[in-house]
Amino acid sequence: MLSTQINAPSSAKKRAVTFALAVLGTGAFWLMNLPLPFLFGPMSACLIAALAHAPMEGFGQVSVAARTILGVAVGASITPALFAELPKMAASIALVPFFILLIALVGVPFFRKVWGFDTTTAFYAAMPGGLQDMIIFGSEAGANPRTLSLIHGTRVLIIVTLAPLFLTVFYGAELTNPIGEPAHALPVHELALMVLAAFIGWKGGERIGLFGASILGPMILTAALSLGDFIHTRPPREAILAAQFFIGCGIGVKFVGVTWVELRKVVAAGCAYVVVLAVLAAAFTAVVTTLGLGKPVEAFLAFAPGGQAEMTVLAIVSGADLGFVITHHLTRIVLVIIGAPIAASLILRWSKPRG
Repeated sequence: MLSTQINAPSSAKKRAVTFALAVLGTGAFWLMNLPLPFLFGPMSACLIAALAHAPMEGFGQVSVAARTILGVAVGASITPALFAELPKMAASIALVPFFILLIALVGVPFFRKVWGFDTTTAFYAAMPGGLQDMIIFGSEAGANPRTLSLIHGTRVLIIVTLAPLFLTVFYGAELTNPIGEPAHALPVHELALMVLAAFIGWKGGERIGLFGASILGPMILTAALSLGDFIHTRPPREAILAAQFFIGCGIGVKFVGVTWVELRKVVAAGCAYVVVLAVLAAAFTAVVTTLGLGKPVEAFLAFAPGGQAEMTVLAIVSGADLGFVITHHLTRIVLVIIGAPIAASLILRWSKPRG
C-alpha cells in the first residue's frame, strides 16, 4: 500500500497533465476552426483522457476563481435598462416554478422506476439545480454523492455540447458575438473595480454562506457598481476566455475514475434523462415564444437546464439578452435550492411504508 502511494502521481503532476491536455485540446479546436475552442477544446480533451483513465485532477480554487469572472460579466449587464425590462419578463419568469414542478413529477419516477435509484438519490438527480448544491444537499440527505456527481456532470456535458448546435441549426444564431474588449482597451480603474468585486464578492459570499458564492457574490457587487455608474463594460476578452478554459476542464475532469458499471448505468441514466429534460425545455421554450414572452434564442437559453456558468458563456457568445437568460436561471436555482430539501423530506415521508 505504501509503494502504491509513493508511485501515485502528485496533485501537481495530475494538474500539469490536465493543463497540458486542455491546451492541446484548445489548440486543436482553434486550428480546425471549431466553435468555442476555449470551452469545447479543454472539455473534449479532458473528457477523452478521463475515460482513458489518465491521471488528471481539477484546478481547485483556480477553477472557482475563474467562475467569478462570469459573475462579474453578469453583474455588468445589470443596468437601469434591465430593471425597466423586468415587468416584461414577469410572465415568462412565472413559468419557471411550473417547469421545476413538472421536472420533479417526471424525473423522480424516471430514476426510481426505470433506473432503480433509491428515492433520495432519484430526487436530487432529477432536480435541475446547481451541480455542487445538489451533491451537497443530496449527500446530507443520504443520497449517493458519486451518482449525483455523474448524473449532473452528464447533464451539463450534453447540454453544453448540444446547445450550440441547436442555437445555430434551429435558431440561426451565430456564436461569433464579441465576448469583450481586450484588456488594454478598458480603463484601468474599471479593471481594478472588477477584480475587487470578483474577489470580495466571492470570499464575502462564502463567509455569509451564500449559495453559488463564486458567481452570485461577484454578480451582486458588480451589479451595484454598474447601477452606480462605476462600471460600463464586461470583463476583458482574455478573462472570459480563461473562464471558458477552466470551465471546460472542470466538466471533463468530473469523469475521472468512471468505471464501466457507472458508464452503463449512471452515465446512461444521465444521458437518457437529458432527453426528458430537452423535451420539457423545448415545450416551455415554445410556450414563451408563441405567447410572445421572449425571443427564441433567449427563451431557449433561459429554459435550457444547463449550468449557470455554461449558459452565461453561451448567452454572451450568441449575443442573447444576458439579463433575460440569467434572471430565469437564477429564479430556477433559487427555487430549487430553497424548495429541494423541503420537497425531498415530504417525498421521503410519503414513500415510507405505513405500518
